[in-house]
Amino acid sequence: MTQALYRRIKEAIRARILAGEWGEGFQLPSEHRLLEEFGVSRMTVHRALRELTDDGLLTRVQGVGTFVAGRSPGVSVVELRSIADDIAERGNRHAATVHALDEVRADAMLARQMNLPEGARLWHSVVLHTENDVPIQHEERWVNPAMAPDYLRQDFTITTPTAYLQALHAGPDVEHVIEATLSSRVVARLLGIAAGDPCLRLTRRTWVQARVVTLAVMTHPASRYRLGTRFRAGPGSMPLAAGF
Repeated sequence: MTQALYRRIKEAIRARILAGEWGEGFQLPSEHRLLEEFGVSRMTVHRALRELTDDGLLTRVQGVGTFVAGRSPGVSVVELRSIADDIAERGNRHAATVHALDEVRADAMLARQMNLPEGARLWHSVVLHTENDVPIQHEERWVNPAMAPDYLRQDFTITTPTAYLQALHAGPDVEHVIEATLSSRVVARLLGIAAGDPCLRLTRRTWVQARVVTLAVMTHPASRYRLGTRFRAGPGSMPLAAGF
């Protein structure tokens, strides 16, 4: 009987998520509210939530609550590695300048993207990457402190945020969005271009076990950047998806 009850709760919650009633980042009612709604024990509600978390539909934040997880990312056809590795592979010199490394609070948009409650703490960084002293990437990044507690203590002139996060978490799930855009005044100033100049913007979200680790927005001057693809050849091969 208990098994039938927890499955009924699972399907009821799943239906609300799939119908869009509870969207990405929505904080579920407390376990106490759910057990009152369904008329079952706390153990039964807890099992339903635990299994939905294991399925990747929910994410649970210790001491905060349970949230609807972001959609599962698809496989990308683009391999986006640490920019320092790409520059070194071309035989050129990479350097980085850190313009921000601080703690911020998630607004409504960031909270949805990070699957955290509004007002949650986030680590934040802004790093300008250069190739042979020419600015080619403005990287702004938000990081879940629970997934990288020491992020703010790193020297990102020595290692890139991508390389640091890859060392912490192997085999992440990744979502990339690639857009043509016009540079803002702030980004243009750091990249050494005119405000409104065309740019290529790459937005990357990275998951580990259904928990968002980082959201990164990387902006490149269109005149200084070219996007390519890389495949691993062979039977059953898949396009490569990048790390952080």
